[in-house]
Amino acid sequence: MIEIPSDFSEQTAKFTQILAKFNRVHSLTNYKNFDEQISDSIKPLVWLKFYPETAIDVGSGAGFPAIFLAMILKDCRWWLFEPNAKKSSFLSYVKAELNLENVSVKSCKIEACEPFVAQLITSRALMKTKELLKICRGFYDDETQILLYKGSSVGSELDGLDAQIYGVKNRNYVFLNVKRDWKENE
Repeated sequence: MIEIPSDFSEQTAKFTQILAKFNRVHSLTNYKNFDEQISDSIKPLVWLKFYPETAIDVGSGAGFPAIFLAMILKDCRWWLFEPNAKKSSFLSYVKAELNLENVSVKSCKIEACEPFVAQLITSRALMKTKELLKICRGFYDDETQILLYKGSSVGSELDGLDAQIYGVKNRNYVFLNVKRDWKENE
């Protein structure tokens, strides 16, 4: 079981203040209850069976889930890919204000970067699963765990994939292992 650090509540309170301030000006997210989103972000840690050393979040937006996972998985190096300039600027500001030394913000689409293999890839409701796997090609191997935050209709996206789904209310947390023999055109 992965432990929550003693400074997590303090860090999330700071994040919430920063996001509320930025959100008034830049409209980064429509979420009203940030605490619910933070809880949703860290819930899958209950099922994570290893402690990754390298992780990627694709389409990081306003930081859900990656910022909170990075606060807990402090020894893991996180790369947050967010092509929207105002959102990536916000993420860079949060990184500095919360002293998240294990976070790097990439202000681009993942496809525009030189691939490297991560042990964990996360994404929250960015796009259909197989499309996400295509754009992440080169960033995962047979050992990479992919964690997706999906809604209730995720089942149809997973045909031909080795997936474990943990459902809580209207949220499905999907853990994937993508083997080399997976065909992109399925």
